[in-house]
Amino acid sequence: MTPALNLHPDRLLPVDPATRDIARSLYRAVKDLPIISPHGHTDPAWFATDAPFENATALLLQPDHYVFRMLYSQGIPLEALGIAPVGGSAAPGIDPREAWRILAANYHLFRGTPSRMWLDWVFAEAFRLEVQLNAATADLYYDHITAALATPAFAPRALFERYGIEVLTTTESPLDTLEHHHAIATSGWQGRVLTAYRPDPVVDPEFEGFRDNLAAFAVLTGKDTFSWDGYLAAHRQRRAFFAAHGATSSDHGHPTALTADLAPHAAEALFARVIRADVSATDAELFRAQMLTEMAGMSAEDGLVMQIHPGAFRNHNPAIFARFGRDKGADMPSRTDYVHALRPLLAKHGNNPALTIIVFTLDESVYARELAPLAGHYPALKLGPAWWFHDSPEGMRRFRHATTETAGFYNTVGFNDDTRAFLSIPARHDVARRIDCGFLAELVAEHRMEDWEAAELAQDLTYNLAKAAYRL
Repeated sequence: MTPALNLHPDRLLPVDPATRDIARSLYRAVKDLPIISPHGHTDPAWFATDAPFENATALLLQPDHYVFRMLYSQGIPLEALGIAPVGGSAAPGIDPREAWRILAANYHLFRGTPSRMWLDWVFAEAFRLEVQLNAATADLYYDHITAALATPAFAPRALFERYGIEVLTTTESPLDTLEHHHAIATSGWQGRVLTAYRPDPVVDPEFEGFRDNLAAFAVLTGKDTFSWDGYLAAHRQRRAFFAAHGATSSDHGHPTALTADLAPHAAEALFARVIRADVSATDAELFRAQMLTEMAGMSAEDGLVMQIHPGAFRNHNPAIFARFGRDKGADMPSRTDYVHALRPLLAKHGNNPALTIIVFTLDESVYARELAPLAGHYPALKLGPAWWFHDSPEGMRRFRHATTETAGFYNTVGFNDDTRAFLSIPARHDVARRIDCGFLAELVAEHRMEDWEAAELAQDLTYNLAKAAYRL
């Protein structure tokens, strides 16, 4: 007999009965609040065209590197899952039903992982499936989900509204023309899908095609992007263009948190070196460091909230990168220094209360030692939530336990889902709400906080802090 698919109403809440009762009450008050999703990587074309998702595989497997990286770790080729190679729109000759059957036959691999929780939520809540996914139910799942996706109720905009998404932010390169965002804004649909300025392709000298990207940057802006002044002017122009299309934030995915504050002549000389084909790794790192400080200055001018996401060793697997490109599950966390690395930027801009810089980490060892003390002092600095590999029940708990005593709650920015898989957005937000309510319930049960304070905080962590921090 196939096991039933059950989502326990008390999942992730504290085990102690008295504390669980407090958590239940807190969760009931916030579980249906609108979703603020201020940072993510969903495709704006979904909402521009409102075209139906093709099938279960295209919706739930192929966009989600959390899912296919686990399957790859067990020796399953990405080609077999329908992951497209560089330059292709789909893996040739791959039947999406067969790819789904591979996921179903290996679904046991996800036991105990956040992906299992998110997917089970989608299966039960979105598609009302009542049995667990396995090899025997693979075709039942595939047919049921694919048939539902062909109905108006499962069109992208309908799902956006169904799950109470108040605002969703995608992430685009400065070279993106934002035509999908323009189409959304002029469509008459009331859903708020915003963009964020992600300049990595024209900021990182080690990004593939960097010089070609600068040339495209010049064509797009009409600026001389191979001169230092023209290059900075091009950024200012594109940031203004993004802001006109609704952007309230920029996003910077650097390998480290290193920042620099070079004299103008030194910055100009550095730029002249990094635009050469033989740029050194040392100069590339120093240039990224300088550009974080330059971008902070631009944020102080134009009001875009600055997000810094360091500490990912991206494209760790060269064979996967060569065949499939970026964002294919081969990025790895690495140790990251913040106290010394951020000092040049913070010395220049950290005391500006009108500026908001949100810092994330993949290095949990720095939560209590570095990030919480920094955010607990500098007016411009806020802590991003537990991110990426730590967007998990235990990761969220560790984050709260390590940062709250030093930074408090109000130097953090609530939750963001940072996902490419659309229906994992409500699933992830539900997990975050349950974990935060459980954490607050423990503080109430230990008489460290009044129940009414916990109720206020539950609302803030769920909704108010993200909306305020990202100026939404």
